[in-house]
Amino acid sequence: AVLVPAEFKVSRSLAKSARNRGFEVTFDRDFAAVMRHCSDSDLRPEGTWISPAMMAAYQALHDLGYAHSVETWRDGRLVGGLYGVALGRVFFGESMFSLERDASKVALAALVRAMIERNGRLIDCQVASTHLESLGARSIPRSQFVLELADAVPDVPSAVP
Repeated sequence: AVLVPAEFKVSRSLAKSARNRGFEVTFDRDFAAVMRHCSDSDLRPEGTWISPAMMAAYQALHDLGYAHSVETWRDGRLVGGLYGVALGRVFFGESMFSLERDASKVALAALVRAMIERNGRLIDCQVASTHLESLGARSIPRSQFVLELADAVPDVPSAVP
């Protein structure tokens, strides 16, 4: 599943939340805290793949400038966010969390705006869901995805035959 930034759908309720709920959005302010929340078993009763080793690996990618976080704050408290890896004009979204209604969607909307400003091409959402589809994400065939990556991430050699 991918989200083309220009195709992001902002519902009236999301626009209202972004305007009126007192959210502040930052980038890369607290990458480690976003990862901790994304791995929190209380927020993910179904389980998580984000182990301490994965957290360390993504922190190393963050330290190298590849992994990034978008944080949503309200009254100085981290209430939502997402993280992923940016390569070329693609952001590979890994996980998101929300402690308050719309907080993760506000972070995603900020990421979309930043991608549009920087001529970003795709947000890789990985797995399709009704929630992501309501925001404009869509599934594309693997062959199309590989072609998009070859164009949008030209300096990274393809591992796909």
